Amino acid sequence: MGQLALAAKITHVPSMYLSELEGPQKGFRQAAIDGHIEIGRRCRELGVDTIVVFDTHWLVNANYHINCAPQFQGVYTSNELPHFISNLDYAFPGNPELGQLLAKACCAQGVETLAHPATTLAPEYGTLVPMRYMNADQYFKVVSVSALCQVHYLADSARLGWAMRRAIEEQYDGTVAFLASGSLSHRFAQNGLAPEFAQKIWSPFLETLDHRVIEMWQAGDWATFCEMLPEYAAKGHGEGFMHDTAMLVGALGWSEYAGQAEVVTPYFGASGTGQINAVFPVTPQTGRAIPAAQASSASGYQAFSRL
Repeated sequence: MGQLALAAKITHVPSMYLSELEGPQKGFRQAAIDGHIEIGRRCRELGVDTIVVFDTHWLVNANYHINCAPQFQGVYTSNELPHFISNLDYAFPGNPELGQLLAKACCAQGVETLAHPATTLAPEYGTLVPMRYMNADQYFKVVSVSALCQVHYLADSARLGWAMRRAIEEQYDGTVAFLASGSLSHRFAQNGLAPEFAQKIWSPFLETLDHRVIEMWQAGDWATFCEMLPEYAAKGHGEGFMHDTAMLVGALGWSEYAGQAEVVTPYFGASGTGQINAVFPVTPQTGRAIPAAQASSASGYQAFSRL
């Protein structure tokens, strides 16, 4: 029936909005903005009707959650970085039907997920920033998924992505894009050093680690990446513990996925963090589910079994 037409790992750095404004930083995130515009263009070309965003700025402490209100509109100021994003206007339609379908499918796979179709809950800037550049004309419907998951197994996030894709292909009459909205390494510069690290990575270790991961993505070495993801998320300070990435790769087929990433916006530093826009080709799934997490670990991370 339906189709997952595009999958991407994207940046949402708030300095993208700042770079629109008059001042010394005007234009310095144009490459990231252009990458979002290009991804939005590809979505239109592929016939996408709804963009599902795995948002690492939506913090949750129980269950997985889907914000699928019929309409989103408001003015947003970041409580984290109000000097970067202040009074940002936003408006775009939601997709309650799809959000509820996705939640039901995840629950059926043992991943408890709640849809919120009648809510005043506003999206976080992991959704708002990319939609500003991909969806300024409100062409796409938007569904936001919690991906700053405090007490969740990465394996369950991978299973969630797998279940969502199956639901789209088997039950949804439409075309969807999945965006994992979050950084690679996410170690912010120490307080007082942010200006110095505006376009740098916090440490050579994290920068080297990020580059090696990107090489794996481009080579299609997903078996290695999936095996190392829990440790990468911890030692690499992955944003949202990299649940967005687990969701995306789970949807693509996990360790049996063979696609090679296309870098749309080259890797760059932002306040110490490592950022990228990259598109992953959508290839057929094997049809086998991702195993659930087994015993818990002291660190809160759980290695996955392979497909």
